[in-house]
Amino acid sequence: MLEREARPRPAAAELAEVWDAAAGVLDPELPVLTIADLGMLRGVELDGDVAVVRITPTYSGCPAIDALRADIVTALAALGREARVEVVLSPAWTTDWMSDEGRRKLEEFGIAPPRPRGTDGHVALGLGIRCPQCGSLHTRELSRYGSTSCKALWQCQACGEPFDRFKEL
Repeated sequence: MLEREARPRPAAAELAEVWDAAAGVLDPELPVLTIADLGMLRGVELDGDVAVVRITPTYSGCPAIDALRADIVTALAALGREARVEVVLSPAWTTDWMSDEGRRKLEEFGIAPPRPRGTDGHVALGLGIRCPQCGSLHTRELSRYGSTSCKALWQCQACGEPFDRFKEL
């Protein structure tokens, strides 16, 4: 069964502090989104005095994972905490874990966000992908691959602007 929900922030104060520090780390490829916006932050715990942060990359070959790991360690060091980052590949990341805030930030950044999946697991087909520049649905795909593997290149037929579209995964 596919896990469709983002992980909640822990209620315990000490773990919530670790979560909040890690949650604010920006994605180096999309620096308007945090790892919490993307749903990559899967859990935190304490192993003695060491904060253990578990993240799931947006895909298994993500080149940003080393930068994310270093940024999380740095964020927790600012709290005076030693940290260890564990990369969890199963279950695989899905755009269903992306927050509504993350989808909004993507669109404001000029990237069409992924469409939400229905309760049956399917992505509803629409009339088109909404242009993040002018809002037109008169758009077309130029390339299945955009600036990163998780995006496709689209163009708006109304305003003529090309834009990335985050693929549903």
